[in-house]
Amino acid sequence: MAVLAFEGISPFHLAVPSLVWGPESPAGDMDPWPLTVVAVEPGSLTTSAGYAIDVSAGLDALADADIVVVPWWSDPETSTPAPVSAALRAAHERGALVVGLCLGVFALADAGVLDGRAATTHWKWVETFRRRFPSVDLRPEELYVDEGDVVTGAGATAGIDTCLHLLARTAGQVVANRVARRIVAAPHRPGGQAQFIELPVPAADEDPLTEVMNWARSHLGIQHSIDGLAARAHMSRSTFTRSFRARTGTTVHHWLVAQRLAQARHLLETTALGVDAVAAQSGFGTPARLREHFATALGTTPTRYRTEFSAPR
Repeated sequence: MAVLAFEGISPFHLAVPSLVWGPESPAGDMDPWPLTVVAVEPGSLTTSAGYAIDVSAGLDALADADIVVVPWWSDPETSTPAPVSAALRAAHERGALVVGLCLGVFALADAGVLDGRAATTHWKWVETFRRRFPSVDLRPEELYVDEGDVVTGAGATAGIDTCLHLLARTAGQVVANRVARRIVAAPHRPGGQAQFIELPVPAADEDPLTEVMNWARSHLGIQHSIDGLAARAHMSRSTFTRSFRARTGTTVHHWLVAQRLAQARHLLETTALGVDAVAAQSGFGTPARLREHFATALGTTPTRYRTEFSAPR
């Protein structure tokens, strides 16, 4: 994996890929992915925090990377250097997975790899992005957009969600959940969740909405209606749906589907349950519905997913 850094880079943005995918001390829950920081020219780069970092690899290191990440770019109004665009295009054309996080998505768009594709970026620079790149299907309401060989993430901490999503896609949900626990992050926020959430999630155990969400997570095997969940929270239907969207940035239905998918993935990875039982315990009801949601969200079947990600027994 190659992570592209520029002069003035934010240390936080540079650190996100290694936080999720890289080594830790003491050793953690996964084998780290080999990671190389790359600059336009090898040498010293000054960060936005004022200290410098030494980068020994230049753009030629992108030629050997399976994943190329651009976590940041300095100025949304300014195009990235031509050699950077050429290197990103070449990496994409030879089959590397190309990832843009936050303003790093502008670098991918400058390279042309987002033309005709869906993408997201930091909400503050949406209008600038649309003006500069009208051929990109920008979806600013989403935390991350996975187009298969190109993945884009929204601003700041959404980069963590994007990297956890890619870890789950590559190594399985169980590994991603373990890493999320280590870095004290939400194990799975769906890409369709809104970037901006009006209210923070309170920690108080007695909060009725939190209690209902926790209850629903622990009872995914039964069907839930909005009216039933609202009654459990002692709210009217309209107050419940409004509060739920303010809390999560998404609808009750989409949130439930994301929770059911995460549960189904966990069961497929860690148990020998048949697909019928996985569908029932995750709340999809039938194998057909389970397969439909796996195809839509993951581009695969439950059986193929189990073959790829299940732990040896």
